[in-house]
Amino acid sequence: MKQFFKQNHKTDNSIRQMLRKRKSPMLITGIVMTSIVLLFVLIGLIVTPYDSEAMDATSKLAGVSWKHLMGCDNFGRDILSRVMKGSATTLFIAMGTVLIGIAFGIVIGAIAGYFGGLADEVLMRMNDAALAFPSILLALVLISLFGTGRYNIILALGIAFVPSFARIVRSEFIKQREMDYIRQAELIGVHPFRIMFVHMLPNSARVLVSSLLIGFNNAVLAEAGLSFLGIGVQPPDASLGRMLSEAQAYLFSRPGYALCVGGTLIFIVLGFSFLGEGISEDAKG
Repeated sequence: MKQFFKQNHKTDNSIRQMLRKRKSPMLITGIVMTSIVLLFVLIGLIVTPYDSEAMDATSKLAGVSWKHLMGCDNFGRDILSRVMKGSATTLFIAMGTVLIGIAFGIVIGAIAGYFGGLADEVLMRMNDAALAFPSILLALVLISLFGTGRYNIILALGIAFVPSFARIVRSEFIKQREMDYIRQAELIGVHPFRIMFVHMLPNSARVLVSSLLIGFNNAVLAEAGLSFLGIGVQPPDASLGRMLSEAQAYLFSRPGYALCVGGTLIFIVLGFSFLGEGISEDAKG
């Protein structure tokens, strides 16, 4: 019994050791960049320089100025205000997507990885069938069934992301189920679901956090891609992907429009990529 609880609390000790270690430059960069993104979005939720939907014919495709720090779009709307709103929309959809994906992925992967046998065979064959379709293609099919709109996009992308999360969780649980502390827990009669979700899941936290951040990035790009194609977030809601689609018509006459929107999207993706890679490096170190 004592050995089991001692082994089970190794995760807490390793987390404390990780916090005491010197952080990698990539992790620090990721933290700084994601903090800037979150602060930018938070400010945008509270206040923006202009109403993101307010049109001004006299400011159509206006350049960068003190009045409009990123200029104006083809309808005379302030680009900075729309980028702030669009970033919030993109992050909201990405967060909803990974929450759905990780929630169902954990359940499916945990059952398949811990019990093995027939349960593993059935669940993983279904999982492989879903993985045979690219996530964006599967999302397109689901959106055609559910319809457009931010909540339908979250549901479609969330379902499309479940198989990848399920496979990662299954792999981690297979590694852990042969460990001594799991065998000791089974011998003293701990319920299988308690073993899976109270003991094994926390010990998979490092891998899951890194995978979650990668999935978050993929969700950001997927949402931007769908909105760029016109089947994602619909007007009047602001979306980075939709704005990029509108900006391509003015790429040569007003390149700043596309650069501001595209630069924001790249900054978001790089920030969360650096954060995920930094966490992985710290875990290996």
